[in-house]
Amino acid sequence: MYSKTMIYKNEMNDKTMRFLERFVKRVKGNPPGVCPIAVQLSFLQSARSQTCGKCVPCRDGLEQVENMMRSIVEGQADMQTFEDMVALCQIIEDTADCAIGYEAARIVLESVELFKDEYMSHINEHHCQSEVGQKIPCVSYCPAHVDIPNYIALIGAHRYADAVNCIRLDNPFPTACAFICEHPCEEKCRRDILDSPINIRGLKKFAVDQVHADQVKVPECNVTTGKTVAIVGGGPSGLTAAYYLSLMGHKCVVYEEKEKLGGMLRYGIPNYRLPKDRLDQDITAILSTGNIEVKYGISIPEDITMEELEKTYDAIYISIGAQLGRTVDVDGSDANGVYSAVEMLGEIGRGNTPDYTGKRVVVVGGGNVAMDASRSAIRCNAEEVTIVYRRRQIDMTALASEIQGAIEEGVELLTLNAPGSIMTDENNNVTGFEIQPQIISEYRNYKPGVAPANADKKIIPCDIVLVAIGQEIYSAPFAKYDVHERRKNFETEPTARLPHYDRIFAGGDCVSGPATVIKAIGAGKVAAINIDEYLGYHHKILGAIDYPKPKENNRTRIGRVHLTDRSARERKKDFEPIENAITYDEAMQECGKCLRCDHFGCGVVEGGRV
Repeated sequence: MYSKTMIYKNEMNDKTMRFLERFVKRVKGNPPGVCPIAVQLSFLQSARSQTCGKCVPCRDGLEQVENMMRSIVEGQADMQTFEDMVALCQIIEDTADCAIGYEAARIVLESVELFKDEYMSHINEHHCQSEVGQKIPCVSYCPAHVDIPNYIALIGAHRYADAVNCIRLDNPFPTACAFICEHPCEEKCRRDILDSPINIRGLKKFAVDQVHADQVKVPECNVTTGKTVAIVGGGPSGLTAAYYLSLMGHKCVVYEEKEKLGGMLRYGIPNYRLPKDRLDQDITAILSTGNIEVKYGISIPEDITMEELEKTYDAIYISIGAQLGRTVDVDGSDANGVYSAVEMLGEIGRGNTPDYTGKRVVVVGGGNVAMDASRSAIRCNAEEVTIVYRRRQIDMTALASEIQGAIEEGVELLTLNAPGSIMTDENNNVTGFEIQPQIISEYRNYKPGVAPANADKKIIPCDIVLVAIGQEIYSAPFAKYDVHERRKNFETEPTARLPHYDRIFAGGDCVSGPATVIKAIGAGKVAAINIDEYLGYHHKILGAIDYPKPKENNRTRIGRVHLTDRSARERKKDFEPIENAITYDEAMQECGKCLRCDHFGCGVVEGGRV
């Protein structure tokens, strides 16, 4: 929530901007899990020290808010104090003369909305919620909560197989994530306080390159329980759930609609980013648990109904993903040569690579799918490839490295241009793509919006249009199972259970909407734990690892090792992996930078104080 303070820079004086930039930088190094009210109090103290003292709301009001919040943090406040604080913040937000005052009040009000349970715990129970603690930043920010410090230590000790198994305690896709994980763990790496975050994904890739995942024996299964679980969908979330349920001793049957397992890992991510032989190493290891049966080419309800699954199995996990591409609603969208980028990537995943020789391709969108589609089109021998995006490049949701890679390979970015009509000839074949120039407009949802510019529309000559504006969930066969009417996603409880069906659980993209692979894996892990509890067990995964003793951390400032790519002129000619591995020396250097936050500097927050 703190990054939202940055959006009003255009309204602030230089002093205010410098203060907020310093605060955001401080929050970046703050570990997750600490009491959010204590963090808010720290911000208020900093904000109050920056006031000019000219307006009463900022000068006197913030001091009163700070005092009331301190009493809440210390567990000495009642509901009246809380209500007075909220009312005062609303007044300050409306009447303060500068951003120091009204932004501080705005953030307090946002914290009240976001952390209402925490406020109530301080007021009613006089202490933080039980789960609030000073957690390990990288582990907390990993959706699967992988034990990152220990697997880095194992790599540093040259115990690569143990490192793979350490990862698999929480994530059965160490290889896939080594190639394509968006590594949110690095965002809060405390090493950033000294120099820069550790290249955690690079180290994971180094480990699985030293010993392949299918060469590392998986843990032993618990004693067979006799319980059976149906997994609908063999993507990362479904296979993760199957893996852990299998290790717990339950029999899992995976129903996969396609001819191979992997979901969007196989049919949505090009081979140059994730080689399919390396993906198969993870899948082979998952299936080696022995309690997983896979039935391919099975669709619901054509081949088997949910009612039949309910009668046959003790529990069901739905993980069908979001594998349909959205269409662009413009004139000519039904023309010959207009395709969904998701479907195009799916065909490439099946081995049906299109031939775009001499073709001019336009890709609509700004996410990772748009980058994958455009870079794949280059590899399909397209004469030219243009990405059309209605916002700025900085607003694109794709990874910055993916955008840079596309540009290096010859893809042209046309930003601040909204899609218009698709031009066709008399045979309804695509001949051009009309675009409407845009202008940056007022802020919406904490980022600048866009509006049509006072400029003429333009036409880009093209033969192929690939639409990459998002993905949809095909949940029609499950319509009666707590599916949202508009978003078409499953609505679940925190335990991943469908509210009105005790034995049916759901997770991954079909619940959250299109997200990252590691989030789908985390959802599958959560579902497996809760299904196990529902079945009447509380299993632990077998296979303890003897971790190296933590060494004194190295606080010498050292530059970050970055992964490099093959040259653009070479890699754009094929679908072979583009990323080079880090060397042994680079890996050992990165391992030596870990500050071991799991042993040094972490504790428990009590009463809202570290």
